Amino acid sequence: MAPSLAGRLLVAGPRLIDPNFFRTVVLVCEHGEEGALGVVLNRPTDIPVGDHLPGWVERLSRPETVFAGGPVQPEMAIGLGRCGEHAPEASWSAVTGDIGMVDLTAAPGDLVGDLRDLRVFSGYAGWGAGQLEQELAGGDWVTAAPGPGDLFGADPEGLWTRVLRREGGPAALYAHFPLDPRVN
Repeated sequence: MAPSLAGRLLVAGPRLIDPNFFRTVVLVCEHGEEGALGVVLNRPTDIPVGDHLPGWVERLSRPETVFAGGPVQPEMAIGLGRCGEHAPEASWSAVTGDIGMVDLTAAPGDLVGDLRDLRVFSGYAGWGAGQLEQELAGGDWVTAAPGPGDLFGADPEGLWTRVLRREGGPAALYAHFPLDPRVN
């Protein structure tokens, strides 16, 4: 099996026209032989997190809305956070470095550690065994390392273009790809 992509970004290529993933940027949170799981970083909704998880509001990064994390189990809330010097001891599952998944069913006060940023996602993106590898081989995704501000930045809608430009080479050309090349 190829090395794990956990902690890497998947940036949708222009041929990926599935409405669930069109021009998305996904953070891969888990990747192994059984498949992969990630959250879409650039689809904020108009739903305030405080409407559903009021105890977590003071830890949120802006915008303080629920993000559409993917088409799988959209009724499930997933927390993605960044810790400071001390990672939370419980209710935390490390993804990479100081980034991890936060168990939102726990009481925020029970989270012992330094949680600096938090985003809440409705649902997730999931791939079965070998599925993501096939999509990568088919050119559906560009992989990239997350940069400063990618995961918790205040302008998630511009993330797709920013990451592609930063990657340079052929990937940077995708950043200027028309929404519908047939009408160009």
